[in-house]
Amino acid sequence: MIQWKEDITIAAHIDKVWELFSDQHIRRIMPKVEEHALIEKNEMEAGAKHRQTYREGKRAETYIVETLVYEDLQDKKRKKIRFVLGNAFEVTLSFTLHKLDPAHTQFIYEGQNLGVNFVGRAMLKLGSQKSNNQSVQDFLQRVEQEAMK
Repeated sequence: MIQWKEDITIAAHIDKVWELFSDQHIRRIMPKVEEHALIEKNEMEAGAKHRQTYREGKRAETYIVETLVYEDLQDKKRKKIRFVLGNAFEVTLSFTLHKLDPAHTQFIYEGQNLGVNFVGRAMLKLGSQKSNNQSVQDFLQRVEQEAMK
C-alpha cells in the first residue's frame, strides 16, 4: 500500500479553489480524465457515483468513482472519493480545503493506493516511491496554478 498526505497554501479564495473539484472543472486539475459523467445521485452529496475514463498514453481505463464524503462549509470543504483501477488497485483520495483568510486557502491532498489482488500488490511493491511523490507534488502545483487563473 502507498499512502500520502501533503498540503500547500494557495493564494486564492476557498470558493475559487473548491470550484476546481466540481464536475464542470475537474478536467482542469485532472487533464488525463477524458470522461467524468454523473450516473447516480447529485455531485454535491456523499454517495454520488460518476463514470470516469482516464487515459495514460494509448491506454484508457473506465471505472466508477464513488463520493464517500462531501462537506461544503464556509471555512472548510472536503471531498473524499474511492475507485478501483484496472481491477488491481483501490484508490482513495481526499481533498480538504481550509480557509486561512479571504485570500488564502490551505489545500490538503491525501490518499492511498491499495493492491486488491496479487498483480496490484506486486506492482505497488515494484513501483517507485519517488515517482508517486512526484505525482502528488505535480497535482498540488496544478491545483495551485489553476486556482490562480
